Amino acid sequence: MSSPLGTIIIYAKDMEKTARFYCRHFGFESTGEVHEGLIELHAPFGGAAILIHQAAKSIKLGQVGVKLSFHVQEIEAFIINAANNGLKFGALHHAHGYSFANAKDPDNNAISISSRVFRIAQQ
Repeated sequence: MSSPLGTIIIYAKDMEKTARFYCRHFGFESTGEVHEGLIELHAPFGGAAILIHQAAKSIKLGQVGVKLSFHVQEIEAFIINAANNGLKFGALHHAHGYSFANAKDPDNNAISISSRVFRIAQQ
């Protein structure tokens, strides 16, 4: 039996702002409409969808229990482009043939970009 990951739910203080963030910086597509209490984001070239859900006032956002990691082949170029669009990443790290960098979304959730899936297998 297969159970592929199909959807990630993100709780947000400002649903529209969070939806725009993921569309602008990571290429997700959305109508931006709230339907059944959710804003649905689609990855146009495959991958898990994101549902933005209104966070209750009692939810403490920004904990590091989960980190979203986006596959990016050209890390340096992505970081420069993101900075030009207002998203600042931390230091670029290199590890075992790939690179990664970390940032936060508007709700202070941990995100990263990583070239790990594109690394050349070391012989």
